[in-house]
Amino acid sequence: MFYPFKKIEKKWQKIWQKNNYSIWHSKYLLGKKIYILDMFPYPSGEGLHVGHVENFVASDILARYYRMKGFNILHPMGWDAFGLPAENYAIKKNKNPKDFVPQNIERYKKQIESLGLSYDWQREINTTEPYYYYWTQWMFLKMFERGLVYEKEAPINFCPSCKTGLANEEVVEGKCERCGNYTEIKFLKQWHIKITAYAERLLEDLNNLDWPENIKEMQRNWIGKSEGYEIDFKIKNSDQSIKVFTTRLETIFGITFIALSPLHPLILKIAKGDYYLNVEEYINHYIKKLSKHQFEIDFNGIFTGAYASHPITGESIPIWISDYVLSDYATGAIMGVPAHNKFDYKFAKKFMIKIIQVITPQKNKIIEKLPYEGDGFLINSFDYDDLKTEVAKEKIFQYLESKNLIKKAVYYRLKDWVFSRQRYWGEPIPLIRCQKCGVVPVPEKDLPVTLPNVKNYKPTLTGESPLKNINWWVKVKCPKCSDWAERETQTMPQWAGSCWYYLAYILKTFSKQKNKIYPKIIWDKNKLNYWLPVDIYIGGAEHAVLHLLYARFWHKFLFDLNLVSIPEPFKKLVNQGIILGTDGEKMSKSRGNVINPDDLINKYGADSLRIYEMFMGPLIETKKWDSSAIMGPFRFLNKIWLYSKKNKKNKKLKDSIEVLKSFNKLIKKVSQDIENLKFNTAISSMMEFVNFLSDKSISKKNWLNFIKLLYPFAPHLAQEIWQSFGKKSLLEKEIWPDYDNRYIDEDNIILIIQVNGKKRDELVIKKNLNFEDVKKMILAREKVKKFIKDKKIKKFIFIQDKLINIVI
Repeated sequence: MFYPFKKIEKKWQKIWQKNNYSIWHSKYLLGKKIYILDMFPYPSGEGLHVGHVENFVASDILARYYRMKGFNILHPMGWDAFGLPAENYAIKKNKNPKDFVPQNIERYKKQIESLGLSYDWQREINTTEPYYYYWTQWMFLKMFERGLVYEKEAPINFCPSCKTGLANEEVVEGKCERCGNYTEIKFLKQWHIKITAYAERLLEDLNNLDWPENIKEMQRNWIGKSEGYEIDFKIKNSDQSIKVFTTRLETIFGITFIALSPLHPLILKIAKGDYYLNVEEYINHYIKKLSKHQFEIDFNGIFTGAYASHPITGESIPIWISDYVLSDYATGAIMGVPAHNKFDYKFAKKFMIKIIQVITPQKNKIIEKLPYEGDGFLINSFDYDDLKTEVAKEKIFQYLESKNLIKKAVYYRLKDWVFSRQRYWGEPIPLIRCQKCGVVPVPEKDLPVTLPNVKNYKPTLTGESPLKNINWWVKVKCPKCSDWAERETQTMPQWAGSCWYYLAYILKTFSKQKNKIYPKIIWDKNKLNYWLPVDIYIGGAEHAVLHLLYARFWHKFLFDLNLVSIPEPFKKLVNQGIILGTDGEKMSKSRGNVINPDDLINKYGADSLRIYEMFMGPLIETKKWDSSAIMGPFRFLNKIWLYSKKNKKNKKLKDSIEVLKSFNKLIKKVSQDIENLKFNTAISSMMEFVNFLSDKSISKKNWLNFIKLLYPFAPHLAQEIWQSFGKKSLLEKEIWPDYDNRYIDEDNIILIIQVNGKKRDELVIKKNLNFEDVKKMILAREKVKKFIKDKKIKKFIFIQDKLINIVI
């Protein structure tokens, strides 16, 4: 007979809902706190999948556990509803996002409620609500005021399928991160945010975060700090010079060519005579390749006909252009040292350019295998021969500095954030274009600039936003001169709203207007000081660069405005592992291997699904789905249900020493495993304990303590059993069990004390105590005195580390 999970789960979800989830609403700035946060989802039309369930159940276990441990918990949920996914879905279904996004949210919320997740729904937020993006726009304007926002025409990644510009971070191997189609390069006027101004702080502060090391390394690599030198190379027969960045100054005597990026601004100015047309043709060919995102570097190149002077020897160095030199990194020019750089070596070999070795690992020893990219001693370097590389580097720097030909420089791989999107479904950028005044910010009193209700929201073929064609919305009076002007028609990227949503949960409140309650956000630094940082942030590793980097930058900007008091938003980051389909592939609609949690909840119950997903393996590891394996957790819960009914009937159950030892170890194990996110081993321990009890009894008190341990994992069943024992309280308000260390310490034993063969007491003592010491201890105990009274003790029967029997 199976337990009635449908009835039980429906009952408790209804009770939690009836209480408006107030049992999960955090207290106002009282006591010790923990802020537990899930990366909020985009509410797609497909609803939740089992990957979401893994993420959400893990955070729910933590929230329920720490509430019972006496912490004030902030555990909210909201919706990242702006952006390309919703708009692409809208175009596919020919529906306005404003119509279906609320329906999707409602479906997601019902699915979340069906899992019994303990979110504080009073703090629910939605990035598409005007009360929310008022603040997104306000923060953008603060960046604009402080010079962090600028517009420029630049080569940008453009997705012809999504018909919008993309940031570098949104292009993966030449493809749009959202739709998977190849992107192109287009020259468009775009708004940018100077995230590069925060590069050093973003890099340095990674050291203070309790994040997975691979995620921190991904951010370090994306920021890509390089410390080196910028050298001026004079162009022969010209007043021009080329700035070259290098981190290997000690190899300067090994230069045999200079290579420029095909987009370097000096190329057509220095190309000579007959070489000019060939260079121009090469550049045009390169731009065509670039526009099609054909990024394969084949080390092509062409000589410009121009030469530069070596800054020390004065020798002529040929100037080439090549596709292996990046236009958007450092100066877009490199000094070619083929003996000591693998890329330069390939290029030199292809075009039969001279190769000069200038570093050797051992003094006066030329090595045959090149390129050699290590340190050592200089050779073929004139006065610098035999010097160690670090010593030579400093001496060369001092010489060139005395000639004003060099400076120390730091460059970052990180590029400024392209903040424009040529789409409808996003936060309008709150700027106005006036022919007299230029670009003017929308006054704060006129925020938020809301999206108009339109029939045609599809992207244009010109690359402009569809908002451009809505004249009644675009035309507006200039806030400065009052002449007619135009609104900015590009919208913000989908990452804008998610940059600060964790603050919105803290700041959300309500106001009453004309007997109606409206959500609003009021900046309250006392609340922020109490709740920040987010203590545990759970989400996918795929957000390592995009969301996490942008959110850290945004938070640091708010820190500089003194709006928040700490420089980092997320203290501990946890990346849950991917759940693969039964075929071992990543779940996707195209593969047809997506698992719908609704079907499993209907068949086995939410608690069984919760237990199964946490039991599959370590939270952070990749796991393969097996629908048949959910029967194990289902049987486990059924066994608990049946054992509870049996335990309830017997009123005189007592705990044996064996049970007490096992149970106290279980309390310790489950507590530690929850805190260390080892949910699978916590569940395994509970399963072992239930099996252990199959031929034993346990007191009602400790069985109900076991139900408390079960509660974070299977809240519906645990609450039902708790109530069936006559308990009226919600387990949420109960105290987590403490373990008794006496029953856990392996150096302790529990000594049974008998009087005339009947157990009268027990005593926890150290192993291997001698008889005389044990005798003194037991005769001093009040329980023993009560049974002996004034009677004469005939003898003691002592069995080492087991019992002592007093015969009277």
